Amino acid sequence: MPWAKGKQRITTSYTWFLAGWAKRLSWSEVAVVFGMSWGTVFRSVEMAVAWGRANMDMTEITAIGVDEIAWQRGHRFLTLVYQINEGSKRLLWIGESRKAETLQRFFRWLGTTCRPTGPASSSTAGAPAPCGLRSAP
Repeated sequence: MPWAKGKQRITTSYTWFLAGWAKRLSWSEVAVVFGMSWGTVFRSVEMAVAWGRANMDMTEITAIGVDEIAWQRGHRFLTLVYQINEGSKRLLWIGESRKAETLQRFFRWLGTTCRPTGPASSSTAGAPAPCGLRSAP
């Protein structure tokens, strides 16, 4: 069936519909309002996020911002990486903890073709990265 994937019990269009509502309401509320299980709403959001990550355009990133926020209790943090280009601001990545290794995971996720260059980095010959990222001096 072209309108459903695998053994899904709902259509692809309805999956996108639920994922859209899950941005506005809690997942539990979406499940109750539309007569679905919480798991169905979760899978809808999971599908939308997977599609978004696979189709994310990373070629225009020229500036990033890094922030950390407290999460849960007991000195637990999340590292947030944002694209902060003029006219294009969006959350790119979230990592657990606020260590240097966490930020390295972001750059591994971003890929080897898009590395920061400049005085504080270990790039060869100081050539600019294809995406234009540069380390702060």
